[in-house]
Amino acid sequence: YVVFSSVACILFLLSNLSNIAGPAQSHAEACQREKRHLLSGVMPKSAPPCPFEKVYPNQLIRDDEFYMKLAYNAAIDAWKKNEVPIGAVIECDGQIIATAHNEVETMQDPTGHAEVLAITQAANALGDWRLNSCTLYVTKEPCPMCSGAVIMSRMGRVVYAVSDPKMGCLGGATNLCELPRINHRCLLESGVYEKACMELIRTFFELKRADSDS
Repeated sequence: YVVFSSVACILFLLSNLSNIAGPAQSHAEACQREKRHLLSGVMPKSAPPCPFEKVYPNQLIRDDEFYMKLAYNAAIDAWKKNEVPIGAVIECDGQIIATAHNEVETMQDPTGHAEVLAITQAANALGDWRLNSCTLYVTKEPCPMCSGAVIMSRMGRVVYAVSDPKMGCLGGATNLCELPRINHRCLLESGVYEKACMELIRTFFELKRADSDS
């Protein structure tokens, strides 16, 4: 009877092994992120509720505001993942070849900015690292790292919504495209859909600060 019971227990455990392993495997990445946060001494917090809705631009009018609104939608996706709400879209010959948002916290990677992720997507989509015929739309002016990536990818044009006088390197704090010996200069435009993008970023940080104070 003892032998039979032992065999039955083993068979039961084996039959349920896949059910045990499945959820454990599905939570592996989350556990890794939790471990990294614990080691850094910073506990992850959930994102504050997002009071903004996505917008649905007219597909027949594909102007700068059209693409910026899609970048704005990507920024809302970032908010919902507790990331700084910045989104980016890359257009080439009227087609969207990349859409990304900040994923620094999700990836635990300081290079996980919307612009860098979108540039990688676009290069993969075209099979070419040179993006001369492309336009990058981003909800906030690129930082030093992202501005450098814009130049190194030979981006044809950059359109951003909100200027950044502290860290922006395409006109806000400085303009890398104006370096005298630089080998590529992209066309720049700012202020497209600025009010909505500014409000999104400002509200995110206001709610985060209020949550920290509570």
